[in-house]
Amino acid sequence: MDDPILTIEEREAINSGRWFSSLSPSLRHDILRCAYVKRFKDGTLICARGEPPEEWIACARGAVRVSSTSITGKQITLDYVEPGIWFGDVAILDGDKRTHDAYAHGETTLLCVSKTDFKKILSMHVEFSEAMLRLHARRIRQLYGLVEDLNTLPLRARLAKQLLHLVRSYGVTSLSDGSEIRIGLHLAQEELAQLLGASRQRVNQELKAMERENAIRIEPGGLVVCDRDTLLRIAAPDA
Repeated sequence: MDDPILTIEEREAINSGRWFSSLSPSLRHDILRCAYVKRFKDGTLICARGEPPEEWIACARGAVRVSSTSITGKQITLDYVEPGIWFGDVAILDGDKRTHDAYAHGETTLLCVSKTDFKKILSMHVEFSEAMLRLHARRIRQLYGLVEDLNTLPLRARLAKQLLHLVRSYGVTSLSDGSEIRIGLHLAQEELAQLLGASRQRVNQELKAMERENAIRIEPGGLVVCDRDTLLRIAAPDA
């Protein structure tokens, strides 16, 4: 379902994004001037692997689940795009097809810019080219960091780092206890395991160990972080 207007909260998510907020007012204005809103129900396919790129996209509400399909036909979750993050530019810039499937995770709002308008803005603003280089450099740093963690850190530390990331992106302070933070993104343990490249059973074991240490609490509605400092210590075992 399309809706031409972002809510106040959705607009704030876009404007406060770390990368987007670093752009000049004139560049942000030109991007927003030609952008349009799309709303998706949970589980709806947004774009598919192998499709030609038609849009540059930002998440304004909810999340976008980026996935691929294994040779056995199983869907594997690779990442979640959070509010304020832009994606879909790689295929536009290199002229190739989409590399992964993208699905709405929960009720999701996207802000989209057509490929034609994206290229127009790119030709009009030298700053935009430089900003895209910074964006891609940041992604490369993050990717190398993930590869390093996968090869050097035990699952326990990688899980703690993932939970801390989810707290930063989707944390909601508990009304009953201000020291507790609920992770607002609802993930099945299988999805969390896929993000970490581990089995659901091993992730479940580590979560229960963290719960015994009072670092987290596992509830039917999701995970609650009870002691962020404990998670920080687990995430950096050699610190």
